[in-house]
Amino acid sequence: MTQGTDGVDGLVRKRIRALRAARGWSLDDLAARCHLSPSTLSRIETGHRRIALDQLTAIARALGTSLDQLVETVADDVVTNPTHDATRGLTLWALRGEPGVTVARMRLTGPPPEGLAGLRAHPGREWFTVLSGTVELLLGERRLRIEQGQAAEFPTMLPHAVGALGGPAELLGIFDREARRTHLRERASDR
Repeated sequence: MTQGTDGVDGLVRKRIRALRAARGWSLDDLAARCHLSPSTLSRIETGHRRIALDQLTAIARALGTSLDQLVETVADDVVTNPTHDATRGLTLWALRGEPGVTVARMRLTGPPPEGLAGLRAHPGREWFTVLSGTVELLLGERRLRIEQGQAAEFPTMLPHAVGALGGPAELLGIFDREARRTHLRERASDR
C-alpha cells in the first residue's frame, strides 16, 4: 500500500484506527495482538509508513476482520432497489451478508398457499423475524402464527411456505447457502 491518507490507503488506515478504538484497545494492545511495535502501528495509522501485506494480514486477523473487509471500497450497493413478485405477494430487498449467508428484508402482501401442493422443501436452513404485521408459517401440516417481534427457525427440508395474515407483513430473513440457492432459482423460474 502506498504512503498517504487518500484513496484506499487512507480508508484502510481509518478502518484500522476505528476498529481498534471500537474495541477500546490502545496501540500497545493491538501491537501485542498482531506482533508489531506500537510505533509501527502509529505510523501506519497516521500515514507515515507504508503498509506491507504481511502487516495488513496480521492487523486484520488481530482485529477479527478480513483483508477484504479492510480494503473494500465498493459503495455502489448502498442503495438497494426491491424486486417485486406480485404472484407470490413478495417484495424483496436483498441485503449484503456474510459468505454463504443471505439476509433479506421481505414484504409479504398475500396469504400462504392453500394445501400441501404449494409448499416447498429443499436443503438448507432459514430464520426470520417479523418486523411488522403477522406472518403465517406453514410447516408440513402445521400452521404457525408469528407475530411482530417473534422469530422462527427451521430446516428447509420440511415442506414450508410463508404468507401475511390480515394485511401486509414485513420480515427479516436469513438463508444459508442452500436455502438461498433454491429461493433464487425459484424466483428466476417464476418470471
